[in-house]
Amino acid sequence: MFYKKYIFFTFLSGFLYAENNAINSKMKDFEGAWHLRVLDGMEVRKARVIFDFTFTSKKSKLSGFDGCNRISGDIKQSSETTLAIPLIMKTKMGCRGKMYRWTSKRVHQLLSEDFSIKEEKKYGVEGITIRSSKHELFFKKMQRG
Repeated sequence: MFYKKYIFFTFLSGFLYAENNAINSKMKDFEGAWHLRVLDGMEVRKARVIFDFTFTSKKSKLSGFDGCNRISGDIKQSSETTLAIPLIMKTKMGCRGKMYRWTSKRVHQLLSEDFSIKEEKKYGVEGITIRSSKHELFFKKMQRG
């Protein structure tokens, strides 16, 4: 009886580890820094919103800038196709203008919901689209160097 339980739990932990790695391997394409170009159909490049994704076998993380403040949070898998950030940390600086406040507010609304990430070409640019039920953000990858 002991061996059957041991084999079952070994199999289960191996399956969960493999499943977690499969999720991370899909997300590896999105790793790096991304600059927000379009938010809900409006061009917002000047807000300088930056998302920086980091994916490891143990943790998936988002850090960056929401147009007004530094942001950071752990990414969790909500379902097969959606992600969530249960708790987003941010600095408490003021925004310098209406567009920055508008952009920051919508970025946080998106991050408070489940969202999906998809690679696609829009506006003549290769990038990623992050969608929630209320918002759509299109990012272009930033070049390092």
